[in-house]
Amino acid sequence: MNTIEVKTSLIVKDRSTLEVSEEALIAASVQQLDLAYAPYSEFHVGAAVMMEDGSIYGGCNQENASYPLCMCGERVALYHATISAPGKKIAALAITALSKKMRLINPVMPCGACRQVILEYELRHQHPIKMYFRADDEKIYIAENSACLIPFSFDGSFL
Repeated sequence: MNTIEVKTSLIVKDRSTLEVSEEALIAASVQQLDLAYAPYSEFHVGAAVMMEDGSIYGGCNQENASYPLCMCGERVALYHATISAPGKKIAALAITALSKKMRLINPVMPCGACRQVILEYELRHQHPIKMYFRADDEKIYIAENSACLIPFSFDGSFL
């Protein structure tokens, strides 16, 4: 029997040490929380995408009584950015979550579907997407690319 060991890491920064562009991106994700439609779960996700030129596009989760029809905030932001700035590369993505039911100490990571979509954008643009995750404290968690979140990924090479 062989074992394959996978290691991944996230960078943890204090908000006070962020660059102005990083803080602007995270602030944009926080603003999206108010636009989320989450009457069932009361779990709001705000996301913001920064393009290579510094422009920012937001998105937030949209729930439906039939849960499979919901759309995550990360994908809404990615799709918004793609149709608003066709041909431009995505440089970064910020995600902020807020639960109306409990305090979220740790940052919320993207679901599996969103991780797959982020990977697809990296492959499509041949460019890593840096991700920022904000929790209720002053810490920001940073992933350098999708491989930090999805080490054994599925891509077009399998098709």
